[in-house]
Amino acid sequence: MKPICFIAARGGSKGIPRKNIKKFVDKPLIAYTIEKCLNSKIFSHVIISTEDDKIAKISKKYGAEVPFLRPKKLATDKAGTSDVLLHGIQKLKNLGYDFDEIVLRDCTVPFIRNEDISQSIIKLRHKKSNAIFGVYRQHHNPYFNMMEKNSQGFLKLSKKLMDQPITRQESPIVYQLSGLWVLNTLQFLKYRTIMLPKILPYEITPESGFMIDNMLEFKIAEFMVSKNLIH
Repeated sequence: MKPICFIAARGGSKGIPRKNIKKFVDKPLIAYTIEKCLNSKIFSHVIISTEDDKIAKISKKYGAEVPFLRPKKLATDKAGTSDVLLHGIQKLKNLGYDFDEIVLRDCTVPFIRNEDISQSIIKLRHKKSNAIFGVYRQHHNPYFNMMEKNSQGFLKLSKKLMDQPITRQESPIVYQLSGLWVLNTLQFLKYRTIMLPKILPYEITPESGFMIDNMLEFKIAEFMVSKNLIH
């Protein structure tokens, strides 16, 4: 049975207003993820969860399904990903959709490769895990070069070790989440959170996991496309 692709896209983005449907090179940003997922032939359905009529209309234009509109209370800054996904899965099940795995994709990470999605699904099916998260190794490291304020307002290293590393390379490896989550549906419904007990990483490249959160990153992503830096 093929998995379902689930793309959550609310209308009230703050960093870049209307980011999900902002023109990106030659089409709305969300269209890149929709078309890539449809062309992959990996999924039985590509589903958009949104409360926004315009996002719904554009998503349908590019081939995605919008079988329901998300409640506005699940489209605020305070709405968690797990709540949005739980609502979506329950609606899909009630509408007769049948799937064992769900792949959560973030359309602000448009360069995820289909081969990485396929391999993540295979890894979920063959390993004893509840979920596979696409990640890349992060050079910003809380054990070495990331700090936070203490109770007096002074800076301190975010995470301390008994034997403090001298270089970043000696520090424990940390991972950046990258807009790809592959979940066992039954396990998600059992725990009702994407932060399941048994999550395995699937490492991708930093460029394929590039996330667009602000205008600088938006312009960088357009440059990456224009210069064929994405494969």
